[in-house]
Amino acid sequence: MTITYPFSAVVGLDDLKLALLLNAVSPRVGGVLVRGEKGTAKSTIVRALAGQLPAVRVVAGCRFACDPAAPDPGCPDGPHEPGEQRSVRPAALVELPVGASEDRLAGSLDVERALTEGVKAFEPGLLAAAHRGVLYVDEVNLLHDHLVDLLLDAAALGTCYVERESVSVRHAARFLLVGTMNPEEGELRPQLLDRFGLTVEVRASRDPGERAEVIRRRLAFDADPDAFAARWTGAESKLAERIALARARLADVRLPDARLRQISTVCAAFEVDGLRADLVTAHAAIAHAAWHGRDRVTTEDVRATARLALPHRRRRDPFDAPGLDEELLDRLLAETSGDDDPPDGGPDGGTDGGTDSGPDSGTDGPPGPDGPDHDTPPDQDRNGPQNRDGSQDQERASGEHRPGPDGADGTQADGTQKATDPASGTAEPGPESGTAQVAAVAAPYRVPLLEVPGVGEGAAGRRSRSRTPRGRATGSRHPDGRVRDLHLVATLLAAAPHQRQRGRTGDGLRLRQEDLRETVREGREGNLVLFVVDASGSMAARKRMTAVKTAVLSLLLDAYQRRDKVGLVTFRGHAATVALPPTSSVEAGAARLRSLPTGGRTPLAAGLVTAAEVLRVERLRDPARRPLVVLVTDGRVTAGGDVDRAAGLLRGTACVVVDCESGPVRLGLAVRLAARLGAPLMPLEDLGSAVRDYRKAG
Repeated sequence: MTITYPFSAVVGLDDLKLALLLNAVSPRVGGVLVRGEKGTAKSTIVRALAGQLPAVRVVAGCRFACDPAAPDPGCPDGPHEPGEQRSVRPAALVELPVGASEDRLAGSLDVERALTEGVKAFEPGLLAAAHRGVLYVDEVNLLHDHLVDLLLDAAALGTCYVERESVSVRHAARFLLVGTMNPEEGELRPQLLDRFGLTVEVRASRDPGERAEVIRRRLAFDADPDAFAARWTGAESKLAERIALARARLADVRLPDARLRQISTVCAAFEVDGLRADLVTAHAAIAHAAWHGRDRVTTEDVRATARLALPHRRRRDPFDAPGLDEELLDRLLAETSGDDDPPDGGPDGGTDGGTDSGPDSGTDGPPGPDGPDHDTPPDQDRNGPQNRDGSQDQERASGEHRPGPDGADGTQADGTQKATDPASGTAEPGPESGTAQVAAVAAPYRVPLLEVPGVGEGAAGRRSRSRTPRGRATGSRHPDGRVRDLHLVATLLAAAPHQRQRGRTGDGLRLRQEDLRETVREGREGNLVLFVVDASGSMAARKRMTAVKTAVLSLLLDAYQRRDKVGLVTFRGHAATVALPPTSSVEAGAARLRSLPTGGRTPLAAGLVTAAEVLRVERLRDPARRPLVVLVTDGRVTAGGDVDRAAGLLRGTACVVVDCESGPVRLGLAVRLAARLGAPLMPLEDLGSAVRDYRKAG
């Protein structure tokens, strides 16, 4: 039997512990999304929690884990009669891999048995396996959107619906949903973020003592897992007992009307969309009160849960980082606090259940899951990088430039920023001297759809045509393995000519494995959009770079909405630079773009060669994802390299040339470059026009 690292032995991560425990007490909270850098014990603590959940009683042989005391009346394995044999098993921990299909998640009809044996056999998916347990989704931001929608719907409704092949199946699917993600690899859409009940930002401690304790415990666990787990048995037992008691107390906790109005006031003041934030905060506050042994919700419960329920619901732009102004939260709570709160928070005196000083410290509760403890250094922020007032620094997180008064931030009259010498802090000369500047960025706007021609087979997205598991039916084919999406008409047509040979005498149709046909569907895919941006001195003149940056930022926003990967190559001076390797993090691209300096000569050939090399490497990593190169330049060449030869490296790749030349007299250099690449030409000013498709010339 595999030994799991004890939940109580995890050092720090107080907010994450609290969020998980609140969901363990009340699944109505709606799950937890854990955002953070790699190597911060996200997976370890989730797997550890599953071992602390109370064991569940199930009907013996039921594939859907029905409770014998209240079996699901619509269970596909039912109906279950009173007195049926029952068994007890640990709460399940089910992990959903990134590459899972919809059939694997929700379950599907066994088409082969239905056709060859004439039986309707339903094969349960992972949602059925997770019922009354934990469903863990690592790297949830890399999961296809339709799968995220499906599992969040099931989590919200507590029921999974499968409608396909003329069969309708529903079964209970109530579970603790936990998703983890690294924001550097791409964000979830705000609509999906909102579906998670609570969100926690985690990062590794910067305190040497705490980091040393983490390593000390991990080394001890790796050396002897059994002995290490035995040391924490007492704390783990108390934690499991406290979870069970809080679950039993949950139904008796009262939410006073004053606290409900307080929740609504806070949510309205933070301008969150819809009412899900109010509902989640209410459920979480009730669970928090039950966890602390109180029989009614207090202001402290509201504050503790609002910190976890609101930050990810305040995003107004895809490039905004989640955050919460805790100073404003405290002020709102103080203004709406009534006199009906117990002075010390309830019967347990508001204590946090002990400190994380070790398994033999004699504490009465689990190590610090819901409050400050000895493992958390006083200067460590438990909810991500924040300002001194408690609010997250949106400008630093998103890379957004916000001009100061009277040009105090270095903004020049032409909309650019003076580049600063890092050694002296003095401003450098402008573009006329050939040195670098940083242009400001305006608000993004809607851009035309840029498409890769043809039909691909890449990851699901919203840009180019692709053969996908979802979409309109365009034909049929022999299945590669198990039939996932039966094309009934094609199957019948394939079997019809062979009925006499197979000895058919009655009304039934005789089918064989080779008759089965699978539906071919066409939808949309995400692409790799590689921006190749001219950052030379000619682009810095007459506010042109501000317009270019705004255009590329608008294209980045479009790529975010269409679920693309993005990359950024810039060229200036005598070389080209990969400013951003291909990534799903469009936010990183926006940050690099905003700080992009301009000035110097124009090595166009170097930019094209670098772009070709980036695409070559990316084809090896992700061969199914088709690239689209967006070249933003005025076509001038003032530094070495054979442009014709460099352009030949990109022949056959879908390209779009955005012509940045402006003014009454134009040289038309970008037109010639587009002809060399076999690409359509789009004037910069046309990016803000009505949506239309641009496809590869020819």
